[in-house]
Amino acid sequence: MATDPHALFEEWLAEARVSEPNDPEAMALATADAAGRPSVRMVLLKGHDGRGFVFYTNLDSRKGADLAANAHAALLFHWKSLRRQVRIEGPVEPVSGEEADAYFASRARDSQLGAWASDQSRPLDSRSTFEERYQRMRDRFGGGDIPRPPRWSGFRVVPRQIEFWNDRAHRLHERRLFVRQGEGWSEGLLYP
Repeated sequence: MATDPHALFEEWLAEARVSEPNDPEAMALATADAAGRPSVRMVLLKGHDGRGFVFYTNLDSRKGADLAANAHAALLFHWKSLRRQVRIEGPVEPVSGEEADAYFASRARDSQLGAWASDQSRPLDSRSTFEERYQRMRDRFGGGDIPRPPRWSGFRVVPRQIEFWNDRAHRLHERRLFVRQGEGWSEGLLYP
């Protein structure tokens, strides 16, 4: 019964791209700090393959600090229109500088400038302070290329387990769990 969970995820994501009205790549990212205190927020999936699931952030943000202290995370995709969820858990590793540079270069210019202007997760006295910082970055870089900020990069969640959840009538849901076994995967079912 074993199937490649990455291929199954790609099938489900392709269906979500058709049916979800907004951000089918949105995923809840759960981290915990060194003391085990959890935190969760929505981020966007920016890449996935057999190595894992990639997102980007300011390394000085709360999630960056959590991952520096405790390099494990959980992801949750919830596609309400399809009545499906995918849960992913595993260790987290940084993406390469080349991967981060390539993704940063693909972002819209305003998003690149925002990455330079933001002290993500830090207290902000007023919106105008941020807007002024953003304008300073526009002036600083003019019309030239904008390099990736040194404090901005990406992480890859390397899945150790992936669960595919399908809604069923009367809460008799179907739950398929894939667990990493060496270079392959074992597959089983979970009670709803």
